[in-house]
Amino acid sequence: MKTINQLEKFDKPREKLLNKGAKSLKDYELVAILLGSGIKGKDVIKLSKEIVKLFEDDFTTLDLDKLLNIHGLGVAKASQIISAIELSKRYLIKQNKKISSAKDVYNELSDYRNKKQEYFLCIYLDGANHICQTSVITIGTLNQSLVHPREVFAPAIENRCASIIVAHNHPSGILKPSDEDLAVTKRLKESGKLLGIALLDHVIFTKDDYFSLSDNNMM
Repeated sequence: MKTINQLEKFDKPREKLLNKGAKSLKDYELVAILLGSGIKGKDVIKLSKEIVKLFEDDFTTLDLDKLLNIHGLGVAKASQIISAIELSKRYLIKQNKKISSAKDVYNELSDYRNKKQEYFLCIYLDGANHICQTSVITIGTLNQSLVHPREVFAPAIENRCASIIVAHNHPSGILKPSDEDLAVTKRLKESGKLLGIALLDHVIFTKDDYFSLSDNNMM
């Protein structure tokens, strides 16, 4: 059972978060909220400061074993910290991904290489070509009626993106763009010009390779 003192120490960072926002909190206060409570003989603030000291000493290689070296810190609380760090890293990496080539597009869409159906996707980029988001537009055989400019550009407008790259897989393994592929590309490029959102490329890919319409002067 938590003591009154433990509850008060935890409530102070939480109250500060509610009243002033997360950015107002010190590192150890954020950790204290994440932990929720201290351990026997060590209140949550003291425990949090010890964890922050580990962050400062060697954050990049911090793992579960190193956290467990803190006296009294159990597997459950150490796991909470490691999970929060890993989740943050994944989203920071995702937000900082930059597209510089068709190969980058191919790597970004690796989850779709072995799909049995065609997936038409759009990668939304900011002014520095960092990925804002990646969305599936349609699933099925590509045609102009399915790939409507409204569906493609709506997220770009909403997120104030500077440009887009579209891509789709060819389950057949044939990389050559079809007439329909070219028609869809032309329609989206024209729509992008009207909206002020550039279509940078249309990448066709299979499980083994990719084809860039932009690199091959087909846009």
